[in-house]
Amino acid sequence: MENKNDLYSRSCFECSKLVTNNYSTSFSLGIKLFAKKLRMPIYAIYGFVRFADEIVDTFHDHDKASLLAKFKQDTYQALEDRISLNPILHTFQQVVHEYKIETELIDAFLESMAMDLDDYVYTTDVYNKYIYGSAEVVGLMCLRVFCDGNEEQYQSLKSTACSLGAAFQKVNFLRDIKSDYEERGRVYFPGVDYHHFSDADKDAIEADIKADFDDAYKGIVRLPKSARLGVYLAYVYYTNLLKKIKHEPAAELSDRRIRVSDGRKILLLFNSTIRHRLNIL
Repeated sequence: MENKNDLYSRSCFECSKLVTNNYSTSFSLGIKLFAKKLRMPIYAIYGFVRFADEIVDTFHDHDKASLLAKFKQDTYQALEDRISLNPILHTFQQVVHEYKIETELIDAFLESMAMDLDDYVYTTDVYNKYIYGSAEVVGLMCLRVFCDGNEEQYQSLKSTACSLGAAFQKVNFLRDIKSDYEERGRVYFPGVDYHHFSDADKDAIEADIKADFDDAYKGIVRLPKSARLGVYLAYVYYTNLLKKIKHEPAAELSDRRIRVSDGRKILLLFNSTIRHRLNIL
């Protein structure tokens, strides 16, 4: 296996870390709460999924399909060669090999990214397929890192990791319903008409998300201590975001983007850290 301590690999790692820090302050903070040995692999996974998502979400003046196809080709080439001159892919392939992340998870993720290039009517089956590929498999990649070769532990936590990834993604969909529709022409929730998005629609979606969070929590408390606080903090951030969304009428979500303030995030960090130290999650 490649030496992750060589200058090139360290430089690639710094690129993945930079991408993570630039794109997500919340997840960056959560990663800093992991044990040191976990941080580089999670930065690498986040950098990979962030770049793919960036292609389909923001490169409107370019041929997205060609860019994504090239990114996919380069990903598999990096996995085969165990090296890449794309620093994000070089770091990612190291993590895939070291933690034995299944190719099926990568396949499903890239397939969901490709779905964003087409005009889908999101039936329940299509919605579930997209959620699995865009979010649940990312949770499973991270879980491979957290469990570090403990197959029994990984298998016991798989379903709850999927629930957490699904909950995160669904909260994002609900928070971003306005921008997803106006900028990208997408409404992910099955049976929902953006122009007639009702409080009843919103209530049903929120109930579904809460069920995912409730299931996810059962796994969070059983995670290795090296990962538990960082994942718990992300869970707390997102459940608080969901609470804020619940207090807003459906029409408000179609008008502005709801967020958790930085001051509130600091308070949640403090409270989560205390609860973790007292082992009262």
